[in-house]
Amino acid sequence: MTIFTENIINEIERLAEYETYGRVSAVRGLLVEIDGVYATMSVGDRCYIHTRDKQRIPCEVVAFHEGKTLLMPYKRLEGVGPGCKAEISNAKPAIYPDISWLGRIIDPMGEPVDGKGPLIKGKHAYRIHNQPPPASTRNRVAGKVDLGIRAINTFVTVCKGQRLGIFSGSGVGKSSIISMMARHTTLDVSVVGLVGERGREAKEFIEDDLGEKGMSRSVIILATSDESPMMRKQSAYTTMAVAEYFRDLGSNVLCMMDSITRFAMAQREISLSAGEPPANKGYTPTVFAELPKLLERAGPGTGKGSITGLFTVLVEGDDHNEPISDAVRGILDGHIVLDRAIAERGRFPSINILRSLSRTMPTCNTDEENKIINKARRLISTYEDMAELIRLGAYRKGANPEVDEAILYYPAIENFIAQEKAEKSTLEEGYKMLKEIVFPETKQQGTPP
Repeated sequence: MTIFTENIINEIERLAEYETYGRVSAVRGLLVEIDGVYATMSVGDRCYIHTRDKQRIPCEVVAFHEGKTLLMPYKRLEGVGPGCKAEISNAKPAIYPDISWLGRIIDPMGEPVDGKGPLIKGKHAYRIHNQPPPASTRNRVAGKVDLGIRAINTFVTVCKGQRLGIFSGSGVGKSSIISMMARHTTLDVSVVGLVGERGREAKEFIEDDLGEKGMSRSVIILATSDESPMMRKQSAYTTMAVAEYFRDLGSNVLCMMDSITRFAMAQREISLSAGEPPANKGYTPTVFAELPKLLERAGPGTGKGSITGLFTVLVEGDDHNEPISDAVRGILDGHIVLDRAIAERGRFPSINILRSLSRTMPTCNTDEENKIINKARRLISTYEDMAELIRLGAYRKGANPEVDEAILYYPAIENFIAQEKAEKSTLEEGYKMLKEIVFPETKQQGTPP
């Protein structure tokens, strides 16, 4: 049976028994008003507007006002005017993933955009706006994840089912870190959501950063910055739906999304167009209500599979306390902070170790591993506290034994954190290298610290 035949059979099985239609009464900015279906629709329903040049534009119900149903389109509104027919879909927005999607690039509607032919549609629907498993039935976060990056593997250890944020300003290295994780991780499947990505960078990320090896076990969901806010918003939800499919197959999934900030901006555009008042620096209350609905879908499942979520946050003006950063940090299980000052002095990845935290790390580590990490953090903290005096030459050797020790070990720790994009480092190698730096006597004696 060919892909075309199988897809046609699946679509026939999903056909509704009857169809409902409305009519376009007005177009205001990004919104379309339709008449005739006010009592039959609800927020989140899908419909298709038939344009005057015989096109079908998918839309979603976002609000109701004075007897009118307000729609937000997924595509441009050229050809839409009063009297155009609006075809109401009876089905909830959903995609039909299949294991053959590995190695493919799809759009937020679940359609291929990589020129490799049609996708096989699975038999089971995964709703775009799905609910996470009940908290009481979920497994606990357990088992370390090897992401191939020394600084993260050791100082911000990630566990299966954990959700971690990567916070930074623009141009500090978020996409590079995401690509290293996707390429080097030991998890079964990578699902990467590029939300509002620059069109120029999408292919570079896929071909240069991910590479053939990383792409072979990845699914990319792509929505570029020039697409509608509905498409950018849905790309995040579609990413989670695809990750949930592989989780339900029993796979441990690494779900990466770049970025949550662009998802929030898309929701802000939608909410403001629908007439919702801004609440915090232009962001509407709906933005802060949607964030946990999206982020909570990552995590351990009820069976063997899990979704380990890594979400980038583009902080505005390098202010890590701006509204979206603050809200996301409160939802996730830890955060990695990329520092522009570190990037400017040429160290990559530009992770600020002292400001980064994994809430699940202490319980995942052994006592010996925690001892290594705690000493390394203490040495970094001591050096950073005295950094200005040391650079100015105002600190005199012997004045403080702890500072002397920090000065001795700091260059080696910095070299340990630095890592080339193509370089891979395992969990075991990372702890072994760091142990030999902060406990040099163990390297000579071969005994534990």
